Amino acid sequence: MISYNTPLELVLLVDDDETTNYLNKRLLSEMQIANEILVLKNGKEALEYLARSCADEPDAAFKCPDLIFLDIKMPVMDGFTFLEEYEKRGFDMKDHMIILMLTSSASFYDLERLKNFKKVRKHFSKALTKHDVRDIMDEFFKVRK
Repeated sequence: MISYNTPLELVLLVDDDETTNYLNKRLLSEMQIANEILVLKNGKEALEYLARSCADEPDAAFKCPDLIFLDIKMPVMDGFTFLEEYEKRGFDMKDHMIILMLTSSASFYDLERLKNFKKVRKHFSKALTKHDVRDIMDEFFKVRK
C-alpha cells in the first residue's frame, strides 16, 4: 500500500456508473490520497455541491474539492454540460481545483472537445489504476511518497 504524506482534503467522483464509483473509491481510499471521497451521480449534483462548497461565501459544512474525476457520458447532466456551467458560474477561477475526465469510450470527437475546457487537465479510461493515481498525484499535487 502506498500512503501519501499530504492527502488531499476532498476528491469528487462524478459518475453514474456504480461499479466504476465503487472501484475508484476503493482504490483512492486504499492509496490514502484524500481525507474524504464523495460520489455524485451526475453533473447537476456536482454543480449543486460546488455552489455550496466553493462559492464566495461557502457553506461551512461543505468542502471545496481539490480534485474532480468527471465522467463524460451521464444522464441528467453530462460532463460537457457540467464543464460549460462550471465556467459560466466562475468555478474555473478556483486555481487549486483539478478536473480529470473519466471515460469508457474516448471518441476522437470527445477528446477534441475537451481541449476547449482549460480546467480539464487529462482524461483517463475507466476504472482508475494505481499507476494512474500515482501519476496524477506526482503531476498535479507534488506529494512525496
